[in-house]
This record gives sequence, C-alpha cells and structure tokens, in this order.
Amino acid sequence: MTTQEKLIKGKLGLLELAAYMQNVSEACKTLGYSRDTFYRVKLRYEEARIEGLREISRRKPNPGNRVPQEIDDKIVALALEYPAFGQVRIAAKLLELHGLTISPAGIRCI
Repeated sequence: MTTQEKLIKGKLGLLELAAYMQNVSEACKTLGYSRDTFYRVKLRYEEARIEGLREISRRKPNPGNRVPQEIDDKIVALALEYPAFGQVRIAAKLLELHGLTISPAGIRCI
C-alpha cells in the first residue's frame, strides 16, 4: 500500500466513522482530526469522490531562476571536459569560450 493510498484510507475512515456515529465532533475527536479538516475532506469527496481525497502538492514551480537548457548543456560539457575545475574556473572558461557570463554560484547550482 502506497503512502497516497494510506492517506486516502484515513480520510475515508473519517467520513465513514462520522456517518456511523452520526456525530462529526466525536468522530474527529476519536481520529484526531479537526472539524474544519473533516468538512474540507467531505467537500472534496462530494465533488470528486476518491480522486478528490488525493494529496495535492503545495510546491510551486519556480522556473524563473533557471538558465536556458542550452547554457546548462554547455556548462555540463565543460565540467566533464575539465573535471578538476571548480565553479570559478568553469565560469571563466565559459566566458572565454562562449562569451557567456554566469556567476560561480549559478554554476554550482546546475
């Protein structure tokens, strides 16, 4: 059983217990959920059934601070060609060969 399935099973268990007990407060207290969480789970279940209970990633993609793929490829090629070079020397070599200016910290993060 995957982690996703375990989380869905727990949420379904909360909904079933509340229906069985006919008391949302007691069901939430028994399973350690808040009533606010119960009503959010219930709403998502009513809207999309099992699929609505899946965990939603809260991570926001941040593509704005990435270098273009072709520059990334040039940096990787230089790093493989000169394995003893650190990020400062790779930055200097990138400027020398391709005329591209990237900070050593930017190279380290690639």
